[in-house]
Amino acid sequence: MKKFGLYFLTFVMIASIAITCFACSSKEETSTGGNVLPKETRIRLATTTSLYDTGLWSLLEPLYEEEYGVELDILYAGSGVAFEYGRNCDIDVLTIHSKADELQFIADGYGMERIPFAYNHFVIVGPADDPAGIAGMSPEEAFATLAEQQDSKFISRYDKSGTHTKEKAIWAAAGYNYSDIESSGDWYVKAVQGMAPTLLMADEVGGYTLSDIGTFLANQGDLVSLVDSGSIMLNVYSVIAINSSKCTSMSSASVAGANDMVEFLTSDEVQELIDNYGAEQYGQSLFTACYGNEPTE
Repeated sequence: MKKFGLYFLTFVMIASIAITCFACSSKEETSTGGNVLPKETRIRLATTTSLYDTGLWSLLEPLYEEEYGVELDILYAGSGVAFEYGRNCDIDVLTIHSKADELQFIADGYGMERIPFAYNHFVIVGPADDPAGIAGMSPEEAFATLAEQQDSKFISRYDKSGTHTKEKAIWAAAGYNYSDIESSGDWYVKAVQGMAPTLLMADEVGGYTLSDIGTFLANQGDLVSLVDSGSIMLNVYSVIAINSSKCTSMSSASVAGANDMVEFLTSDEVQELIDNYGAEQYGQSLFTACYGNEPTE
């Protein structure tokens, strides 16, 4: 009978400790705009390099983590690789800038909705003395001039990024078959690098390249912008939450975190931050906020 009393007392003590620990852990949870996520939740985001290389995510990451009480893991890569992360269900949300590929990604069932939140423009940059003489041309004329002369190096991202996709679109608009361009000689250099390293390479060899204006301003070196107009140069960034029906390994916390990221990037406060980002340092904003008003040119 004494043993039974001892066992019963031990059981009560263990149960009491368990209840106390559960209560403590419950207090560790943070309200997140309608969602309740444990602080240890990790949200995985893949982003195009231009949003990362400009430092924008260095500003936004701690703000998101503080507001929603989660850890944000950011994978930055060219758009092609970022889409592969999504197709492999390795991420919860992505920020990207390749509209045709985004729409296909959603049509294939991997993404929920394409939501534009910012934009800037592409520029063709090169040395200040502009040996190819492309300054002020249209993008198509500039590419055609470089291809016909073949005297100056053109440094291509060549990495299936959104910038590489845009480059191929300009070659097509200029009347060229891209397979002919990429095999046309040593003047066409395949960097297979992100935007910042590609700009550095162009600067080092005195060559030309295509860049988004934001990454260029943050990494321009001695390069200058030579071609900056034309509707084909529009560069829109979108946020896409991964479809949990396709990626069934996603937890409810991951789904909530992805939805929170969409809410975060399209909020008035963050849109204002994006609108002003870089203005003081570079004399102009690196991005323009556009939630609810996607530009066409």
